[in-house]
Amino acid sequence: MQDQQIIQLIENLKGRRNYEEKKAAKLGFKSLYAYFENKITKEKESFEKKKKELEEIKSNEETIKKNKKSCSCC
Repeated sequence: MQDQQIIQLIENLKGRRNYEEKKAAKLGFKSLYAYFENKITKEKESFEKKKKELEEIKSNEETIKKNKKSCSCC
């Protein structure tokens, strides 16, 4: 089953198609479709990783705020 998003990306390459085909071949992909499929998968993984890191940072900040003792002078 082919993803319509990838097919549309390939169709919209126009002048960059030869460049992308050479790049895909150089990286060892059998087709331009496989190259873009891998590229999109990596982007999604990267996005999820960054999202998870931000959530961890926010939870750490909240924990620090809760644990921070305030005195009567502040």
